[in-house]
Amino acid sequence: MDAAMPVPGGLFGLSEEQAAIRQMARDFAAAEITPYAMEWDQAHHFAADVVRRAAGLGMCGIYVREDAGGSGLSRLDGVVIMEELARGCPSTSAYISINNMVAGMIDRFGDARQRAEMLPRLCSGEWLGSYCLTEPGSGSDAAALRTSARLDGDGYVLNGTKQFISGAGATQLYIVMARTGEGKRAEGVTAFIVERGTRGFIIEREIPMLGGQRTYELVFEDCVVSQTQVLGEVGRGYAPMQLRLNVRRLQMGARCIGIARRALDMMCEHVKQRSTFGVKLADRQAIQWWIADAATRIHACRLMVQAAARTLDSGGDVRLEASMIKVFATEMATEVVDQAMQSFGAMGMTKETPLQLFAQQVRLMRIYEGPTEVHRMSIARQVLKGSK
Repeated sequence: MDAAMPVPGGLFGLSEEQAAIRQMARDFAAAEITPYAMEWDQAHHFAADVVRRAAGLGMCGIYVREDAGGSGLSRLDGVVIMEELARGCPSTSAYISINNMVAGMIDRFGDARQRAEMLPRLCSGEWLGSYCLTEPGSGSDAAALRTSARLDGDGYVLNGTKQFISGAGATQLYIVMARTGEGKRAEGVTAFIVERGTRGFIIEREIPMLGGQRTYELVFEDCVVSQTQVLGEVGRGYAPMQLRLNVRRLQMGARCIGIARRALDMMCEHVKQRSTFGVKLADRQAIQWWIADAATRIHACRLMVQAAARTLDSGGDVRLEASMIKVFATEMATEVVDQAMQSFGAMGMTKETPLQLFAQQVRLMRIYEGPTEVHRMSIARQVLKGSK
């Protein structure tokens, strides 16, 4: 399963350059991530040094334009990279995806000064970034956020709480979504760039999560930022946020593929060695069906993700596809990891294999970026709206 699976008709085949990018990410994960992922999980360690080494290979500014220090790659290139990184460590790849989201938002919506001052630092790994959207009272219902930003003279005063913010204990720059207008729901939401050390910005506590994810609660108490720290237009931050979240959901799909590939590889290797009642597990029909179904679902998911990435690269709308990928990919990875654990028997439940780490991470992925139930409702609404 380590080699690329054949694609019908070659429609979604990678170019030579993309194959080289995939090999670069695969080699980096094999050398720098895979051997240490379980150790990091058990030690609750955020591998910031490894993220910075990934930045040295261009993986922290994947979509950022080259004039600001980025790699200037496509969305397709990005999902190829994320698949390989996730195969090594789901949580490390998740954070690298977030850093790319932060850098991508500044590149797309920032002014000339913000791009020139901040992007080279984010792309090089000198700075790491966090994205601050979720609050104690608003998770998947992002438009219900209550963190406020009040205009006061030459700046804005931020007040509120953000929760489950990945990597925030080690990051230097934060994109904070806050309400600046009186409108309801998505109206009046603005994005702000806040630097670590700003007065009134408090990292309140770490919130331990499954799967090695390091998340934090952040508090803003009369935190003053200048008007130059507004990202994009005042009161119009919700639509850009949704655009970037769609990209993240494609990357999540790619990361699910990487996790499922690793679990399937482990299952194949194990069942070829393990015998019960005098028969190799690999020769049992039930196990063969698990393997066949897993390989088929992984292949189908890769086609979905790469097709959506190509659509996004051509300027198309992928809101429907992003929700479908969120549902299909997370549930596909959940089932593949579960069957791999079942094939290992009791050993599959121990912390001596990474399967337990994968199981925790894919369970988490079914919730964050919007629970699968919310995305199913979104899919149904869009399909019903478009049906004749």
